[in-house]
Amino acid sequence: MNAVVVEESPVSLAAAGTGGPRAVAALARFEGRRLLTSAPVVFLFVVYVAWTVWRTRSSWDGFPALQDADRATQGGPLLVGFGVLLSANFAALRDRRRGTEEWFGTLVLPWGRRTAAHLLALLPVVLLTAVCVAAQFTWEALKPGAVGHGSPAELLVGPLTVLLLGAAGVLLARLVASVWAAPLLGVLYLFVAVLGTAPSGGTGGTAWLSPVVSTSGNSPIPSELLGRPAAWHALYLAGVALCLAFLAVLVAARGRGVSAKAGLAVALAMALTGGVAQSRGDSAELLAARERASVSPEKEQRCVTRDGSTYCAFEEWVPRAADWAGVVGRVRSLAGDPASDRTLLVRQRIEARYGLDSDSAIPAATRRNQVTVGTAWGGNRVPEFSAAVAGVLVAGSEAAAAELCDGRMVTVMWLAVGWEDDPMGTLRRVRLDDSVEGSAVVLAPTDPLSMTAGQTEVVRRLLEKDRDGVAAKVRAHWDELTSPGVTTARAAELLGVPGPEKADSCEE
Repeated sequence: MNAVVVEESPVSLAAAGTGGPRAVAALARFEGRRLLTSAPVVFLFVVYVAWTVWRTRSSWDGFPALQDADRATQGGPLLVGFGVLLSANFAALRDRRRGTEEWFGTLVLPWGRRTAAHLLALLPVVLLTAVCVAAQFTWEALKPGAVGHGSPAELLVGPLTVLLLGAAGVLLARLVASVWAAPLLGVLYLFVAVLGTAPSGGTGGTAWLSPVVSTSGNSPIPSELLGRPAAWHALYLAGVALCLAFLAVLVAARGRGVSAKAGLAVALAMALTGGVAQSRGDSAELLAARERASVSPEKEQRCVTRDGSTYCAFEEWVPRAADWAGVVGRVRSLAGDPASDRTLLVRQRIEARYGLDSDSAIPAATRRNQVTVGTAWGGNRVPEFSAAVAGVLVAGSEAAAAELCDGRMVTVMWLAVGWEDDPMGTLRRVRLDDSVEGSAVVLAPTDPLSMTAGQTEVVRRLLEKDRDGVAAKVRAHWDELTSPGVTTARAAELLGVPGPEKADSCEE
């Protein structure tokens, strides 16, 4: 029988002989590359990036509030996290699946350190997720219409979620020697989350035990009124992820290892500290600040003057005064004297008393020449604001405009959409039912306006005519067009278009 002598290089012998950090790092680099190129991770990363790019191109109509944009980065990494959970679990079970566990047991690198290498292998995919999150937020922040301030702690949630799910996959491999355990865990989590029984969607109590705590309010609010314990939540997620990681090492090492035990104790303290701090709920000071901002916004706002009108907004939205002034100027340019030179007070108003998930309506302002503008902008928010401006120019106040039931609505709606490049399309979008026929509710920042079928007919005919010609007639007959009680038929006659085919009535 012939014997084969294999000579080991001094480098490999030194690395293997120690079985220490260098060997762990070498295995971690190898497993990290395999994890990044595994099918589930690659596929879900492609889906995540494609979804992010598709969504971010038109998110918030190009006018994001960064205190909302940072939270929008948290959902996508959940996809990547599930792929990492599966792949990390399969990698940690590879030796058992292939029947090579006995061979690995003869190496000087113990099972506990091999487990630590699998955990360190999670770092590249976590860092790649962090790069994607940073790129998404930077894209939002560089949009010309961006306002507000993002939170670094909110941006950490996505990468920490990936780390947590990856650590859960490794721990599961050390507890259950089955490749079906991780998929079943992922399906269970999705099942619970979809059915709405997971502790998410709120802002207090057990809601913050979930990795991602979303809020669904449509209107942004100032950063200082959010009240989200983002930093404590990030600490909690980091603590839970490290707890799972150190538990995996301890299970693999059969409870041995002073460093792992000390690390578990520190991680547990982090998780408990963050978990308790994040569940305290809204403070009395925060509730009082939300009350002031909702009831007495003038005490919290800064005002600027543009073209004779005053624009008052919360500090983060003051840069948008130029956009609002542009709409006011275009609407006034179509109005007759003295409305074309009327000084308006445009005030930003919010309803923050009922939390971030609230979509409570804002009542119409009763003060003359005051127009309400919200915290959202772009898209349909522009014609809605334009309708409010036109209503105030014609009726005197938002409250009066909301009660209009006569031919003055023809003038209001022509002023609101007549200056647009696509006035008919804008008319469709600003109406609740997306129609240009029949009666409809017209959306506004506060109480909506209403159009009858006859008024809609007349406005549609006006929009088909030359804008300058109609504007000249509006200016010439402004006093009668804005007089209470003027009929739709009379408004049509003054503006040179056929009147409604049927008798006009607000009781349609």
